[in-house]
Amino acid sequence: MKPTANTTRERIVAAASKLFYGQGVRAVSVDAVAEKAGLTKRTFYYHFASKDDLIAAYLERRDQPNLGLFRHWFTESEGELADKVAAIFRTLGQAARRPAWKGCGFLRTAAELADMPGHPAIRIGITHKKRFEDWLKTVFEADGIREAELLARQVLLLLDGCFATVLLNRDPSYMDSAAAAAATLVRAAQAQRPL
Repeated sequence: MKPTANTTRERIVAAASKLFYGQGVRAVSVDAVAEKAGLTKRTFYYHFASKDDLIAAYLERRDQPNLGLFRHWFTESEGELADKVAAIFRTLGQAARRPAWKGCGFLRTAAELADMPGHPAIRIGITHKKRFEDWLKTVFEADGIREAELLARQVLLLLDGCFATVLLNRDPSYMDSAAAAAATLVRAAQAQRPL
C-alpha cells in the first residue's frame, strides 16, 4: 500500500521534530531532515514550501501534546490547588534530569529566530504560551481567585524562567525552587479571595 501524502508529511515533521529539538532549528538542514525521514529533498519540497514552513509545523505538532501534559500532571497530582500547580514544575524537573532534555522547544526556537519577529514559528510560540496562561487563568477563576489573570501570568513567567535557568545551569533543582514559589503565589492569591 502506497503511503498517503498526509503520512509522508507527518513522517517529515516527526523527523524534523527529533532533529530540531536535539540540535536547534538553524543547525538542521532540509537535507538532514529529508535523510532522517528517508525521503528525497524533492519530496520534502512537495510537502513544504520552505524550511520555515517546516519549523512552524514542528511547533504546531508540539502545542497540544505539551499542553495536555501540563493538564495531566496538574489533574493527576494530589493535594490542593497550590500543590497541583507545583506538581507541574516538579514533573518538569524530573524530565530535565534526563540527558535528552533540551528545555522548551518553543523558547529555544524563539531564541534562534529572535531576529525574525514575524516568523510563523514565533506566532505559534506566542499562541502556545497564551493557551497555557489562559488555561491556568480558568483554573484560578474556578477557585475564586480574584486576580486570576495576573496569577496565571506570574506562574507562566516562573515556568519560562525555569526553562531558561535549568538549561543554562543544567541543574533541575531550580524547578523545585520554582515549584515552591508558584505554590506560595497561589496560596497568597487564595488568601485574598472574598469571604
